Amino acid sequence: MRAVWQLLVVVAVWAIGGQGVSAVDGSPWLTLALGLLVAVLAVLLYGWVVGRTERRPVTEVGREGAAGAVGRGALIGLLLFTAVIGNIALLGDYEVNGLGSVTGAVGFVGFMAAAAATEEVVFRGVLFRLVEERAGTWIALTSTGLLFGLMHLANPDANLWGAVAIAIEAGGMLGAAYAATRSLWLPIGLHFAWNFAAAGIFSSEVSGNGASQGLLDSTASGSVLVTGGDFGPEASAYSVVFGALMTLGFLWLAHRRGNLVPRGGRRPAPAPAATTVPR
Repeated sequence: MRAVWQLLVVVAVWAIGGQGVSAVDGSPWLTLALGLLVAVLAVLLYGWVVGRTERRPVTEVGREGAAGAVGRGALIGLLLFTAVIGNIALLGDYEVNGLGSVTGAVGFVGFMAAAAATEEVVFRGVLFRLVEERAGTWIALTSTGLLFGLMHLANPDANLWGAVAIAIEAGGMLGAAYAATRSLWLPIGLHFAWNFAAAGIFSSEVSGNGASQGLLDSTASGSVLVTGGDFGPEASAYSVVFGALMTLGFLWLAHRRGNLVPRGGRRPAPAPAATTVPR
């Protein structure tokens, strides 16, 4: 029942918050404020429901070190997406025509903050964590990554290859980031910065949701394998390769820290051996 209650709460925040942010999409400052509010509520309610149903300190959203972890994740996400766009531009398939919209970028801060926080508490906070407890890290990583990719098929310009690319580069990478750190803060920061860089800075399509207008006025053309086509750069071969490499890096770190859960899930610690108290 804890899984049911946790999913009910976090999915409700995800659905209601997403609808609310989308409803004010035409007002960038209102989108910023509401998006940040939804992000904060998502994390707070996740901590509350997990704490109540599992009777434990919810360390994965603990305050200590949160700002630093979000910042590191954001830096990784920004550098990764910049590397993708840079490689596409080197082939002549991405061009900057001038400046775009500052207010558009402001709105994307709130929009992407809400999306990152709500999706991470659903997919990594609840689904990945609970599957991993029962079936181990590898099954959790594969199953939740696949589900994360398939979710994007509902987007207007989505296609099967785009969903597969998202499953590999994002579902795998974000799940591995959680496994390595045992914290939701770094995946939230990484998720936010990747999406914000795509829409708010480079003005590219995001997961098949159409063109965005961020800080740069840009155009992309050329091979779908390189640019990702209508789905956007997340379906680019560069994104898949860079995301897969980052996933391997996080998994190596998780292994080094002893954070990988074996197949079959977590086993209870053995009871301490009985000792004889000398008289």
